[in-house]
Amino acid sequence: MSIIELGEIREEPASAPPVRRPRAAGRPLRSAAVLLLSLVVLAGATPSPQRTVSIVPASPTATAYLAGDGIFVIDPPTPDGDRYLTAYAQPAPTATAVRRRWQTPLVRTGDYLDVRVERGLVLTMAVSAPNRVFQTTAFDTVTGRQRWQHPGAPQPTAGGALLVTDGREDGAGAVSGVEPDTGRVLWSVPVPPAANPSYHLTPEGQVDRFVLLQPTGEVQVYDAGTGHLLRSIDTLPGDRSAYQRVQVVDDLLLLVPPGSTRLVSYGLAELEPRWTAEVTLVSHVLACGGLLCAVPQTGGLQVLDPATGAVRWSEPGQDNLADVRYGRLLMAMPGQGYEVRDAATGQVRTELGPWSLLPVLRPDDPLVGVRQGADGRMVVAELDLVAGQARIVDVLRGIASSCQASLPVLLCQRFDGTTALWRLTR
Repeated sequence: MSIIELGEIREEPASAPPVRRPRAAGRPLRSAAVLLLSLVVLAGATPSPQRTVSIVPASPTATAYLAGDGIFVIDPPTPDGDRYLTAYAQPAPTATAVRRRWQTPLVRTGDYLDVRVERGLVLTMAVSAPNRVFQTTAFDTVTGRQRWQHPGAPQPTAGGALLVTDGREDGAGAVSGVEPDTGRVLWSVPVPPAANPSYHLTPEGQVDRFVLLQPTGEVQVYDAGTGHLLRSIDTLPGDRSAYQRVQVVDDLLLLVPPGSTRLVSYGLAELEPRWTAEVTLVSHVLACGGLLCAVPQTGGLQVLDPATGAVRWSEPGQDNLADVRYGRLLMAMPGQGYEVRDAATGQVRTELGPWSLLPVLRPDDPLVGVRQGADGRMVVAELDLVAGQARIVDVLRGIASSCQASLPVLLCQRFDGTTALWRLTR
């Protein structure tokens, strides 16, 4: 079933609080007023967007996922305990119907957390209580036939295989290379108890190396295509029992040594020491606009030079880093919404106001935020960190929760229990 709706954007007030800007007087102020009047006139002359709404056949207690070019629905268990995965094709821009491709039974045990499309397969990820063991099941994208099943969670590798990581607290885990078509295990490396492997990604987002930190303090770098040990280094020559953490960020290997009062950097290629920075209680580190963003366990942010470890700027307090795009940081301020900062200087570029971020399908998909309008409708906006603005793309009625986005497509559950897919066309 499909419905064509006309947009309601004209009724929505401004999407965000005014941007902080210097005072202007005289001629600059008159110029700004003329520009604002021009934008208002142009906005009034622009036709409202038209949207296509397609109902996805799913029960109110089912879970739907956007993945690849399809919609995948995991049904709740039947009274007999059976569960099913159903694949639907997304309607083309000129079409409206949601067409079912196939349906296949699922393993009865476990809670399903995600559905992805990788290497020509549909991959479901489930976790079983109480030992929290993850399990990946692969299905044929065309027929829905089950191909294979392995413990762990998958990631694509640069060589075309899948890297499946099964990390368990009892020490029985492993990182394995899996052939996508057959599920054959090509190689396997044991994972130490309570260890969390860290991964180096190519620009395409595929794993080419992974790092394990042994309880002895030995850091090991492995090739993700072959499982071969490339190099290692001893980081605990004097103490074999202290707790450490390791993380890969770009081409650096970052170690949080015992005490969590420092951050130690090594070059990933040769494991040569680079620098040591006094950064206390680091939770995690990520790349941000050519720099390193170190997030303390107590909140706030410290931004480091990746070449020297010098602190460029820091922000104490409870603000949280929500996303990084094109040299801009999206910071969540408790009770105040989001603001955009320059990664290099920490300068506040603009305030976007209160939004809730939606999960997006691909890493390069535009950021999408939603908030409730004054009349109960849901305002959907693209959060553009470079332009420093929230562009309203639609205003929807009756949206309950569980939204996912890959503009111009949105998938949400509505208050009446139905699941719908919106495609915005201009």
